Amino acid sequence: MQETALIRVWDPVVRIGHWVLVAAFATAYLTEGEPEWLHTWAGYAIAATVLLRVFWGLIGPERARFSDFVTGPGKVVAYLKGLVSGKAERHLGHSPAGGAMTVALLAMLGVTAFSGMATLAAEEGKGPLARVIAQGESAEHGAPDDHEAHGEEEHEGGETVWEEVHESAATLSLVLILLHLGGVAWASMVHRENLAHAMISGDKRP
Repeated sequence: MQETALIRVWDPVVRIGHWVLVAAFATAYLTEGEPEWLHTWAGYAIAATVLLRVFWGLIGPERARFSDFVTGPGKVVAYLKGLVSGKAERHLGHSPAGGAMTVALLAMLGVTAFSGMATLAAEEGKGPLARVIAQGESAEHGAPDDHEAHGEEEHEGGETVWEEVHESAATLSLVLILLHLGGVAWASMVHRENLAHAMISGDKRP
């Protein structure tokens, strides 16, 4: 019996970007800032990949575009109900729930990367946001003496605002990733196909 021919669904930008985000987030989360250079460059990789994926979602091939998989909440809920009952409609590209998760992950990873760069700028005066953050803080706090006093109070009170945002965003990103893994495993079982392997090969059955 001849095997069913597969068709190409995920292009190299989508596939490589997906696994770069996996590796970069795991590296950044597990290092927890030590060594700082590794944590920082993993964050830069996340930021660059998120920007590329957003750009690709606007001009890329059909299955990569947001217009192909971003739907309303009604369709997302209907798909999830079907998934629970084992009767969800199979989609060649992202399912409604998969599309919603893609957007949520890109948004949260973007916030995580940005707040990480802002933290680096505010605490050490380094990174691409150093000049912007420094100017903003100088304008907000006035004279250098006032800024130093504010800085002392900020450190005595614990983490900076940017660091708190960064840690919260990283935690929410991890929660989304775990939900994503569970959803991929469940959908793979319901639709009887290996969705993780498809993101490696790029191919799925028609």
